[in-house]
This record gives sequence, structure tokens and C-alpha cells, in this order.
Amino acid sequence: MISKTNVFLLLLLILAIGNAKSQTCAGSIGDPVRKYDFGRGPSDRGPAIPDKTNYEYDDVDVPNDGQYTIVKTTAGMSHVSQRNWLEVNNHTPNDPDGYMMLINADEHQAGIFYQATIPDLCPGTTYDFGAWIINVMARQGIRPNLKFIIETTSGVLIKQFDTDPIPEGSSTDWKRYSTTFKTDASVTEVVVKIMNNGLGGGGNDFALDDITFSVCGPVIIPSIDGVVTPTKSLCIGETKDVDLSAEPTPGVYINPQYLWQEMDVNGIWQDMSTETTNKYTKHFANAQVGSYKYRLLVAENGNINSPNCRANSPTFELNVSPLPAIPVANDPITVCLGSPIRLSVSDASSYKWTFPDGSSSNQQSPVINNATANMAGTYTVTVTNGAGCEASTSTTVTLIPRPVAIIDPVSPICKGSSTNLNARGGNTYSWVPATGLSATNIPNPAANPTRTTTYTVYVSNGSSCGSSAQVTVEVYKDLVAVAGPDLKILKGNKTVINGSVSGDNVGQVFWTPADYLDDPFKLNPTAKPPVSTTYTLNVLSSTGCTSSTSDVLIEVYEKLIVPNSFSPNGDGINDVWNIIAIDTYANPSVKIMNRYGQMMFQSDGYAKPWDGKHRNEDVPAGVYYYMIYLEPGLKPLSGSLMVIR
Repeated sequence: MISKTNVFLLLLLILAIGNAKSQTCAGSIGDPVRKYDFGRGPSDRGPAIPDKTNYEYDDVDVPNDGQYTIVKTTAGMSHVSQRNWLEVNNHTPNDPDGYMMLINADEHQAGIFYQATIPDLCPGTTYDFGAWIINVMARQGIRPNLKFIIETTSGVLIKQFDTDPIPEGSSTDWKRYSTTFKTDASVTEVVVKIMNNGLGGGGNDFALDDITFSVCGPVIIPSIDGVVTPTKSLCIGETKDVDLSAEPTPGVYINPQYLWQEMDVNGIWQDMSTETTNKYTKHFANAQVGSYKYRLLVAENGNINSPNCRANSPTFELNVSPLPAIPVANDPITVCLGSPIRLSVSDASSYKWTFPDGSSSNQQSPVINNATANMAGTYTVTVTNGAGCEASTSTTVTLIPRPVAIIDPVSPICKGSSTNLNARGGNTYSWVPATGLSATNIPNPAANPTRTTTYTVYVSNGSSCGSSAQVTVEVYKDLVAVAGPDLKILKGNKTVINGSVSGDNVGQVFWTPADYLDDPFKLNPTAKPPVSTTYTLNVLSSTGCTSSTSDVLIEVYEKLIVPNSFSPNGDGINDVWNIIAIDTYANPSVKIMNRYGQMMFQSDGYAKPWDGKHRNEDVPAGVYYYMIYLEPGLKPLSGSLMVIR
């Protein structure tokens, strides 16, 4: 742990390094002896300050060289729209109606931007004089270089400080420049000035705001209850002592004097006349909600009552917070054994659950999976708000056994039939889907589905506990007999009937009549009827479900009929050359030529009769010649064909 002495040395080293690069106060700054922020108001521009500057006031638009204006912002000015200046707002924190001083440096002579007389100073006291400054140029030019001057009322120079050229930057690059000096025994009043080191004409345009003249005191390190910190949180109702301590850097004051102050309800610091050491104990008895603020004033002996001669510590803040709202947890809940226990509580900063089985959780809404019997009981949660204040609540969890749903198995049924479903295991029942059920809220509904269906029953014992079971009612598919397409044969030929059957539980298959079939009990018999005959395919169910039949016609032709003419004129009569019974052959081939032997039509098979066209053009009326090849080994048929138009 770092000791207080080491903290002092570390801070002094850091401050010494910073002070080597600037003249900013290295210690604690008191309330400003003089503060000037150019005021505030509803108008865009503020009033002139002729008693504080020798520059000329401009209230029109952009100040020219050697002029200034008092404004809230540069927004809307012509130099901003022309991208010569940045759009800069006044610096005073949280004060959008505050003003700043906008300066366009004189191109002929340096001028004084601000001057004031500071009376009632204490001898042997260090003061800080500074201001916030920003270069408003949006492009490179002459950079502002300001001089801070402190002198006696008779004009004798006490201290001066140059900012050095202030570079261009962004519209928020405000920077505080300052210097410090120490009064001797003869100085009780000084004149402070801020003036220009250079000329304008091509830049040197800047804004000035929040000028302060303050006491620069020692480094003051705040501690509360022995911990280096300026803040502490308490909870409403606490009774305790809080020890405040402010340790100033030794050697700044020869004989330091102390005085504690407390901030009143109006935000004004009030002296605590009896508290004159660097330690103070604040006693809380049943602490009430609020923010209690304190600070230590430090000055050379004899100067503690002079606001112009004392520094102050960082503000101590003792914040008393209310307890978090009594958290809202689950109502008492009932959970099935094996199910998750889901807990929740209203929002807070942190949570601590304690469970009946001795375990715990820091989640807002913990989930305990697979609840067992030893998890029943009281669940307590303690919530904490951002201030560390706590509140607790609890809920109870009751665990009950889960019912076990059971469904008796069922046998398959024929379409149109029904079966009873039988469930048990609880007091209430709910079946899904409802399709084909006589009821959905009883243990034994009748089921009459049209197709195979899986039913689920949800069983409970009257609480949130429940379980489910399933049963599948298989519905046999209807038997469907298909005798196949009608067939054509020439007398004396034979053919195979393409019968088929679909559905469940095929029992017996047979054809009627059985005449001229090689086997009437198979699906694809060979038939050789002498005359046209209709055969019926009969299919019987092995389970007594619906049977099915289907017919096929076998047309028997005496011979192939080849027309010797046709008229493809589009009148719907005899428009194609239709060869009767050619489809009784498996793969006939047809060729048609004109009288010069040129091929007009050719096909393997004759599914699409010739329509009198060649290459999609009508052939001329006249005589054509054909060759018909029926089967290998058979002499082809040939002859003439008249196309009539």
C-alpha cells in the first residue's frame, strides 16, 4: 500500500514536472478573487467593455483589425461561412447563453484586451492569474501570442508571462493559459492585464473567456476514513462517524491556519467556526438522504477570514442514498420435479440469491434446471443499488411429482372405420390434433382418421405439472386396381396386359373372364383373344377392407387397314392419314415418298399420323407412295396414297 508520504512525493513530482512546462498553479486554487466571463443574456451579442480594453467595439458582424465583439458563438458570421474562422462557442461550462470576447488583432499596434485592478490582497500569498483562449483561425496565418502582466498600481512590473504562438486547431481547442506570482509585504493591490505580443493583418484572431484571479495554495490531499478520496457513500438510516482529513503540502505556509466549511441547502458555503484543524468528524445519527459537502480552507495565520487570501481543498461529498426499492420477486411458485425453477426480481445494481439447498446465484433471473425434492423451500434475494445499499425479499417454491401419461396401443384400421384411444395417468387430458376425434378433453375418445395419424395426449394432475404420450393410428390405404391402357391386336396375335395395384394388405388378385389368358391370377397375364374382349382386374383385401376392380379393353382387328387417300384441308374430316390397327405392333416404321423418290415423311412408330406436310409446309395434291414395316421378317406393305386438297 502507498503511504500518505509517498502520495505527497508522487503528486509533488508530477506537479513539479508540469510546472516546469507551464506557469499553472501547482496546488489548490481557492474561490476566485476576481472572475470575469463577459456575462450572459438572451441576445446574440453582449454589451461593450470599454473600461477593460482599448480595442474598438463592433456589434455588426465580424470585428475588423483592432476591434472586438462580445458574442455567444461565431456561428453565422461571414468569416465562418467563408471558412476563414472556426465555428466556436463560448467556453463557460454548461452556459449556452454565456458570452465570450472575440478579438481581431490590430495590424498597427499591440493592444490591451483586458485589464482590472485587484485590491485587498494578502502579503506572502501566491496567486494564479489565467484565462481560456482559442485560436479561431480555420487556416494558417499569424498565430495569437498573448502576454499576461501583473504590476503594481504605480506601474512597477511584478510578473509577466507569454503564451507563445497558439496554433490552429478544432472548434473545441480551448486552452487555459496562466501564471502565478507571490506578493511581498508591500503589495496589497495589483493591476492585471492581458495584451497582444504581435500584430494582426493576416490572422491573430482569437477568443478569450473565463478570466480568473485566485489564491494558489498548497496541494491538499483529501482522505475519508483513512482512504485518499473526496467521496463516500452511506445508506439511509445509518448511524456512524465519518472522519474527514485534508493534508496540505508542508512549507507553503509558514504557520497555516484552517477553517472547515459546509455547503447549505442553497449551495452556499458556510463557515464552521469551531472546526479549525485539518481534521473533521461528521457524525450521522439515522442518516437522511442527501449530499453533504465539506471543504477545508487553508491560509497563512491571520488571513483565514479573508476570501482573497485563502485556498481550499477539493470538495468532500458524503452521499446518503435511499435503500433500493423493496425488490419484487416471484409470487410463490409450484414446480414439477425435474422441471426448471425460474426465479426473477426487479432491477437493481447487483443481486445475491440464497437457495434452500445452500447454493447461491448473483444473477437477476437465475434458472435452476432439473429440480429435485431438496430444492423446495424459501428463496431469498438481496439486491444492492449503486450506492451499496441493500434490501431483501423472498419467495417460496413448492415441488410436486410429475404425472406419467400412458396410452394403450391400437391396431390398424380400415379407412372409414374407428377405434378407441385409451389414456391414463392424470386428472385432465388434452388431445392433439383434433382431426378424427370424437372429443379432445377425455381420456378415451373414438378416433376415425382418414389417413394414418399420430395423436398426442397431454396429461396433468390439475397443476402446471404434466407429461405427454403419443399413439399412432394406422389407416390402411385403399386398394386401387389399375388394369392398364386399352390394347389393340390383329387377330391371331397376343399382348401383355399391364395391370397394377396399390394400397395396403393385398389379399388376392385375379382377372375375369379367364378366357384366353395364360394365367388369370397374375397382374400381367398374356392375352390372345380371338375377338374384342373386356377383362376385369379384381383385387381383394386380406384384412376385409374395401376391394377394387378395373377394366381393360383388348380390341382385335381382322387386319391392318391402310387408307388410300386423305384430305388435309383443315375441315376436321379425314385431315390425317390414320392407319387402323398399326398400334397393335410394337415398333412399326412408316415412309412416304413423292413420285421422284424424295422422302416426304418418315417415323419410327406411328403415334402421330402424317398430316400432309413436309418440313411444316403443305405438300401438293397428288399421288404419293408408302412403305410400312411392321415387324422384322414380315414383308413390308406398300402402295399409293392420294393427297386431296
